[in-house]
Amino acid sequence: MTDHDSAYADLVDHDENDQWAFGTSFDDPLAGVDTTLAEGIDGADLAVYCLMLGDDALISAQRLAQWNTKAPEMEEEVALANISLDLLGQARLLLARAAAADPAVVPALPAGSPVPAEDALAFFRDESQFRNVRLVEFDNGDFAYTIVRLFAFSTHRLALMQRLGDSGDPVLAAVAAKGTKELTYHRDYAARWLVTLAKGTDYSRARVEEAVARVWPYVGELFTTHPVETRLADANAAVPAQTLCAEFDSVATEVFRAARLDLPQVKSIAGVGGRAGRDGIHSESMGYLLAEMQSVARAHPMGIW
Repeated sequence: MTDHDSAYADLVDHDENDQWAFGTSFDDPLAGVDTTLAEGIDGADLAVYCLMLGDDALISAQRLAQWNTKAPEMEEEVALANISLDLLGQARLLLARAAAADPAVVPALPAGSPVPAEDALAFFRDESQFRNVRLVEFDNGDFAYTIVRLFAFSTHRLALMQRLGDSGDPVLAAVAAKGTKELTYHRDYAARWLVTLAKGTDYSRARVEEAVARVWPYVGELFTTHPVETRLADANAAVPAQTLCAEFDSVATEVFRAARLDLPQVKSIAGVGGRAGRDGIHSESMGYLLAEMQSVARAHPMGIW
């Protein structure tokens, strides 16, 4: 019940921390959850897999948050912010699961630091320790570019989460169950805008075509199966990336047909020596993104915010 006599009464709750939307005052996101590893699941592999999926969500959330005050309309600003928050929530759970599965992945902090494990993984890892695909890390570009990238990313991630609902790891299964609902909206939102822009003015269509040409060479990385995924799939905990191609292509074909666009047939951008984002090899954009995202935490590693 809101106290209408004071505009500030509801900003402070009983435990003196609930007023904050973020920060080190959060409770453990996995509190009360059984994080025991199921038989056959290797903790180190599970941690790396959770970092892959968590970093994809975290970096996507950071990029989408940069649209605040910059989106073409207030309604789209709110929509992009909400999508960012959904992905941030997924990232928090996945990074916490990575830390629980293998505490060795958590960066060492000064003794007595109040920073929880998931925050340490977000703010105190170096660029080469991040496992996200390169697709999510590039600058936002214009609205059309962000929409095309969001469509590709959310279509892939929705297909993945739908399959992860049967994971032998109960935490991954729970994240997938909630994430499927969120990602259905993300995908449909992006698809609607992709079609709208492609069938709008000559200018908006040209921007979408340019965005597709820039985004699609990096889509292939989403479907490159990492050895960790293969091992965990054998233990019924993960989904091999290449098995998601058919579903992605089916959805993309339908949406591009509605937009009267040709589905791109392009060669994927190669990695470095066969290594790419999953192996810690990133674009120049990643360093700038992390510098912005991590600056406050690194300046105040003993801080509570």
